[in-house]
Amino acid sequence: MSTYINSQKNLLIDALSPETQCRLRPHLEIVPLEKGKVLAESGDVMKHVYFPIDSIVSLLYDTREGNSTEISLVGSEGFVGIALFMGGESTPSRAVVQSAGHTYRLSSKKFKEELGRHGDLQELMLRYIQSLFTQMAQTAVCNRHHAINQQLCRFLLLMLDRLSNNHLLLTQEVIANMLGVRREGITDAAGKLQKLGAIEYTRGRITVLDRAKLENLTCECYSIVKQETDRLLPKPHCHRHNVYRQIA
Repeated sequence: MSTYINSQKNLLIDALSPETQCRLRPHLEIVPLEKGKVLAESGDVMKHVYFPIDSIVSLLYDTREGNSTEISLVGSEGFVGIALFMGGESTPSRAVVQSAGHTYRLSSKKFKEELGRHGDLQELMLRYIQSLFTQMAQTAVCNRHHAINQQLCRFLLLMLDRLSNNHLLLTQEVIANMLGVRREGITDAAGKLQKLGAIEYTRGRITVLDRAKLENLTCECYSIVKQETDRLLPKPHCHRHNVYRQIA
């Protein structure tokens, strides 16, 4: 059953012109996302694109042995579905909800129709994809060259940037899978951060106590991604629409 609720924020949707928002508004659905939900499997032809509001989605690559490594995080600054924008229809990566919340969902048909106007949606997508590619490239560099402690700090900071609070519901095993490292390495790194007073860790829950300390302990990869994202993505318009469809 559909109801109407006040608009929520996704940077890309919020930054669109009033005219573009008016065209998309009847077709944007707000849907809940549970942690662990798979939005797209490798090789799937996507029927929708997703613009997260207060949820976070991981883009993962899987090996034949069943291991996964995260290549990027998508939150309220972005969207899931770059394959549709690039014309490939399907993608070799898998999109999995890392933090529960809500997202705007738009059918691929309406998304392509709006792109065909060659307006502000297309320009925003290009800017976002450039920032996403920066995140992917920097993640690869970080995972290859930097210590697990630094990788963990970068990961936690990227998650924090996409959350409205400082609580992360993540097990050490999940983080290890995301970073492509051994669980023991994450256990050791998390323990050191806890002793330094940067985080508090209990089973399945990390609370960031001192963000500045994390920023000091991480490598340059985090700041490079943050600066490029801030440079490429515009500030939201002050104009906001009030209603979008919600799927219960």
